[in-house]
Amino acid sequence: MKMKIYKKLSLFIFLFSSCLATLITPSHGDDKDWETRYPFIRRASSFSSPSPSSSNGGEKTYDYIVVGGGTAGCPLAATLSQKYNVLLLERGGVPFTNRNVSYLSNFHLTLADTSDTSSSQYFVSNDGVYNARGRVLGGGTSINAGFYTRASASYVKRVGWDAKLVNESYPWVEKQIVHEPMFEPWQRAVRDGLLDVGISPDNGFTYDHLYGTKVGGTIFDKYGRRHTAAELLASANPNNIDVLIHAKAQKIIFDMIGKKPIAVGVVFNDENGVRHKAFISRRHGSEVIVTCGAIGSPQLLLLSGIGPKADLEKLNISVVHENKFVGKDMSDNPMNAIYVPFNKPVKQSLIETVGITKKGVYIEASSGYGQSKDSITCHYGIASAEIGQLSKIPPRQRTHEAIESYKRNKKDIPYEAFHGGFILSKIAKPKSKGELKLINTNADDNPSVTFNYFSHTNDLKACVNGIRIVEKLVRSKSFLNFTQCDNKTVDKLLNMSVTANVNLIPRHTNDTVSLEQFCRDTVITIWHYHGGCHVGKVVNTDYQVMGVHRLRVIDGSTFDQSPGTNPQATVMMMGRYMGVKIMRERSGKGEGLQG
Repeated sequence: MKMKIYKKLSLFIFLFSSCLATLITPSHGDDKDWETRYPFIRRASSFSSPSPSSSNGGEKTYDYIVVGGGTAGCPLAATLSQKYNVLLLERGGVPFTNRNVSYLSNFHLTLADTSDTSSSQYFVSNDGVYNARGRVLGGGTSINAGFYTRASASYVKRVGWDAKLVNESYPWVEKQIVHEPMFEPWQRAVRDGLLDVGISPDNGFTYDHLYGTKVGGTIFDKYGRRHTAAELLASANPNNIDVLIHAKAQKIIFDMIGKKPIAVGVVFNDENGVRHKAFISRRHGSEVIVTCGAIGSPQLLLLSGIGPKADLEKLNISVVHENKFVGKDMSDNPMNAIYVPFNKPVKQSLIETVGITKKGVYIEASSGYGQSKDSITCHYGIASAEIGQLSKIPPRQRTHEAIESYKRNKKDIPYEAFHGGFILSKIAKPKSKGELKLINTNADDNPSVTFNYFSHTNDLKACVNGIRIVEKLVRSKSFLNFTQCDNKTVDKLLNMSVTANVNLIPRHTNDTVSLEQFCRDTVITIWHYHGGCHVGKVVNTDYQVMGVHRLRVIDGSTFDQSPGTNPQATVMMMGRYMGVKIMRERSGKGEGLQG
């Protein structure tokens, strides 16, 4: 009987890891005053493009055009607007009136919405792993699990940032949108269990990255309301900033007359498909700054003619500057999850506690998802159980009986499944590398992305270490209040994770015997992909794109490692940091900035 329940529960891992349903569309919340608070945010169709008779037609130009209103773009634009005129272009809408974005209890629903207007744009990497990218003002901070924790001091030193300015920039973010979590009983059990299995010391509540067990910050407040990077725009000078939503950047415009191409503006489409052009001023220091994230930034550079010459020419893209490194060395932090069914209901919690180990992995946990009975039994489109696992099985083996079996298992998921919890093991610094390539010249389409999970043996060893820690964790005394886990039960939990179709990778029969195979077969993402515009290869240490003038990339695409256990804190800090740094360099002054 218990085994039957475990099998039924197993499919819930799929709902958490992919969350790609087509059934649910965003509903509107009650935050109606955002237009008063942010009067500079408007639809892209309201933009007045320059006349075609001249380069800028005498129309308004900007000191900075920031492309991508996400985790880095919002704090960057808000900071630059203190002294300069800024245009911020965001391809999605606003998060303020979308209840699925705004509330912790609805976390999974935005990820489950795969419509063209969703705040998350899902993609499947060539590895067969479901993933998502933000398509809303606030970017990833509008769709993530909310965990906030800084990068380590060694990371800051290694990338060459000014530690003093870094330590001024983090608090600028924190005082506006970061909170101490409520720390429910399940998260307490995780913390105590991590300490029981030797992941010590207990570092308590802290934003700092420290070996041992800690409770981090969250962008959800005590009422379960999400606070995104979009709210950092409240610190902008409203007289110096224009924010256009539903503004889909198509390419960067270059002046090709000089020795080096010079970025002069951006082409974008509005919500009606009408094309517009926006230009930066001719004043010294004016720039186009790309902050579209690890998928969007290399994609936009390629669409604009910066990248491998042969690849660009295949798509008839005029080469502005050849750079073979654009889109290369993409990384994602692979994650494996073990689902732990509870013997009693618990409150929903996302990531609050983390074990920072010296074995190359981070251990985190979440619990309690508020799905309705209707959504449990609904058809989940392309990610349905009857399609997901079977999509990698040769067509002749996709028998009617196999498909119907998948359907039955899907519909038999009990409501109690959503009272369980996940233990997550994430590789800290993956050495496996992949690449990003364009599949066409449509900026709205996802490019082709490959991460090559576990192609490096060190990553596989780290994953095995992580699963062994999780095995000990679920048997620790601290978990006994939630579930009874002996050795046989742990094997059942592993089997349960294997049978769930969490990705498009075929399963093997020896998964619970070989943890290496378990890692390969059950790999999922925690949305911490990075790379594609690396420092020293695509941009310099000031994040200026090499080989052209007046163009920078400032976001996670420049990282060779994901900072800290979760990157959002550092990406927001980076936006503030670089905004201050650019203004100091442009003004020639070193004094601090207020606000």
